[in-house]
Amino acid sequence: MVWGGEDQMSPGVLALVGGDEWTAGCDFDADLLDASGSDKVVVLPTAAAFERPERRVLAAAEWFAGLGAEVQGLMVASRADAQDDDAAAIVGAARFLYLSGGSPLHLRSVLKGSKVFAALREAWGNGAVVAGAGAGALVLSDPMVDPRGGALTVGLGLIEGLAVVPLVGDFQEDAHGEKLHRAVLLAPPGVPVVGIPGRTALLRDPDGRWRSRGQGRPSVYVDGRAAVDGLGALAGL
Repeated sequence: MVWGGEDQMSPGVLALVGGDEWTAGCDFDADLLDASGSDKVVVLPTAAAFERPERRVLAAAEWFAGLGAEVQGLMVASRADAQDDDAAAIVGAARFLYLSGGSPLHLRSVLKGSKVFAALREAWGNGAVVAGAGAGALVLSDPMVDPRGGALTVGLGLIEGLAVVPLVGDFQEDAHGEKLHRAVLLAPPGVPVVGIPGRTALLRDPDGRWRSRGQGRPSVYVDGRAAVDGLGALAGL
C-alpha cells in the first residue's frame, strides 16, 4: 500500500538504496535525476547527524555535479529542525529528495510525525522522486527492521507492507547476512523482507511496478523463504 489521497494518485519514483550511496556503481542516480525533471537534489543527512553530516552533503554534491546537478543540503538534525516551517517548505517544493545513511533510529525519531516528513510525503505523492540509502531506505517502510536485533517495528511508512535490510553482504555491516536472516525469521506472515546490497537500488515506479538497478540484486523473502517470483512478490505494494 502507498500513501495518496484523491488528488495524489500518482507518486513519484521511490528508490530504496542498499548503501554506499554516491559512489561508483550508483549509475541509477542519473535515471532518478531524469525522472525528477530537475537538476537539483535536496539531501537530508539527518541519519548522519552525529557523524559530521556536512561530509555526506559534500559527497553528494561532488557525485551529482558529475551528473550535471546541484545539491542543497538541508541540515535537519533534530526534532526542532524537523518541525521548522522553512525546512518543510523546501522539502515540499523539491522534485528530488535524498535521505542519506547513518543511524536509522535517530532518523526515525527526528522525522516521525514531523512537518518535514509530512512535506516529503506530500511531495512524493505529487510526483517527486524520493530516495533513501542505508538507514534512509530502512526507515521509509513500515514495518521497519530494528537494527538492534532484526525484529520488525514501526517505520516512517512512506511505503507500507514490506521491510528492507540494507547493506546485505557488506563486510562491516552484515558479511554473513545475519541481520537479513533474523529479519526473515521474525517477519509476520505475508510481509516481504527485501535484502538490498550496497550500490543497488530497489525502485518503485509511478505505475507501481518494482525493479532493481545497480551492482547487486535485491533478494526477496516471504514467510521465511525466498520468494519464487522475486520482485513480483511486491506487486500491489
